[in-house]
Amino acid sequence: MFCSSIATYFGRISFLFSFVLLIISADAQTIRYTISFPEPGLHRMHIELEASGWNGETATLTLPNWTPGYYQLMDYGKSVSQFTNYDSDGKRHPIESKNGNQWIIPIQKNKSIHCCFEVQTNKQFVANSYVDSNHAYLIPGAVFPYINGKINTHISIQIISPKAWDQVATGLSNVNGNSTELIADNFDDLYDSPILLGALESLKPFTINGIEHRFVGYKLGDFDRTAFMQNLEKMVKTASNIIGDIPYEHYSFIGIGPGRGGIEHLNSTTVSFNGKELKNPGGINRMMSFLAHEYFHHYNVKRIRPFELGPFDYTKENRTNLLWVSEGLSVYYEYLIIKRAGIIDEATLLNNFEKNINTIENSSGRLYQSLAQASYDTWSDGPFGKQGAEADKSISYYEKGPVVGLLFDFAIRHASANKKSLDDVMRYLYWHYYKELHRGFTDAEFQQACEAVAGISLSHLFEYVYSTKELDYTTYLSYAGLALNIKLDGKTGKKMISLKRIDNPSKEQQEILQSWLEK
Repeated sequence: MFCSSIATYFGRISFLFSFVLLIISADAQTIRYTISFPEPGLHRMHIELEASGWNGETATLTLPNWTPGYYQLMDYGKSVSQFTNYDSDGKRHPIESKNGNQWIIPIQKNKSIHCCFEVQTNKQFVANSYVDSNHAYLIPGAVFPYINGKINTHISIQIISPKAWDQVATGLSNVNGNSTELIADNFDDLYDSPILLGALESLKPFTINGIEHRFVGYKLGDFDRTAFMQNLEKMVKTASNIIGDIPYEHYSFIGIGPGRGGIEHLNSTTVSFNGKELKNPGGINRMMSFLAHEYFHHYNVKRIRPFELGPFDYTKENRTNLLWVSEGLSVYYEYLIIKRAGIIDEATLLNNFEKNINTIENSSGRLYQSLAQASYDTWSDGPFGKQGAEADKSISYYEKGPVVGLLFDFAIRHASANKKSLDDVMRYLYWHYYKELHRGFTDAEFQQACEAVAGISLSHLFEYVYSTKELDYTTYLSYAGLALNIKLDGKTGKKMISLKRIDNPSKEQQEILQSWLEK
């Protein structure tokens, strides 16, 4: 009929399209996608786009160059082929391609748009779509182009998949409980909601404050599912108690299979997951830290966010000096959350920080690049700093960020006689900027928030953010009765640093340490 590769499907879904159209919006402008997998073994998917209610002679369709949560240009347009425009009679019309990720479509007399294309997937990674004979993982920004100027348009998605793919996992809402009919209020919500299809396994969900949390995934592996979900529930309770609010209606942890990487979203996270790693305390520490990090991101970056990170421009880099807050402080809180949840002990918590400190102090990059610079340059350097010949000229905010967060927390606790902490800063940013002002914060506003909570100037601490000034561990760690023990490796010359309690701490030091460990 229209695109030959899905002609056999169209008859049985035409009624569903009409049904979805009535439900999603009273707005005359709608965008409807159909996604199918006629050749999944070739790692390929087929997309059809239909839109109605449009004015003008042409519309420009744009596929994003990156996906929220992964701050690298991905050039998703390179995976698109066979882009075809057609009218209601099946007649093809020419398309003008632009910049590798844009297509200029003529609008028909009935103000409608009809087109289809193929998306080739070749790399399994959390920021890439991937299709094979057994499952599909979809990054919406790599699959569904938006119409320029219409980012807030309502969207419906019809999924046509092999019968064996009997489950769909996503943060998107569905129509009348049908997981193959998905809807989104706008493209920002769509691009923030990856979709996993296949023979998936759903673990027993838990409910917190009446809100369901579930873990569903592909090839989860062999592990104690009951103990895992108990730990996950304790982690979520602890994390949500820090902020004092749960802002979503449901939440999904989505395991996309073995591998590396995770990306946070408003009401879900997609993570590489292999339950075989949960066989010993070390593996449990790593996995629960990983999940706590991605979960806490739904607060810290999705809602508590730098001003530059939303609304997004999907065609270019969205640079900010504050990824050390969004990512580095999320590492900081992943450690604290699993300790406060009772999943790890104090020794493991301190060891987590030791690893970061050792990485920083044994890298010359700390002498060349500040935290703010590392945040801004991540689009060119990568999330873990420069690679290759210049690897020793940069740092990772994942390493230095949590350590600076530790110093900030102890400084605030000391200045406020242990009445305030970094937790209060995060709560203020959430309730004031996200809930009240509905926007992100600037560099200056983040510093003002920290200083307002501490009750003193923290300009000396912010030098650790905007310059390469060496960290004063002794002063700030001592506020909590902690200190570094430093030795040199005789063979490599590297520092071997451990973090320990001091002997004979004062009452104030003991109180700050205990409060930090517990809340």
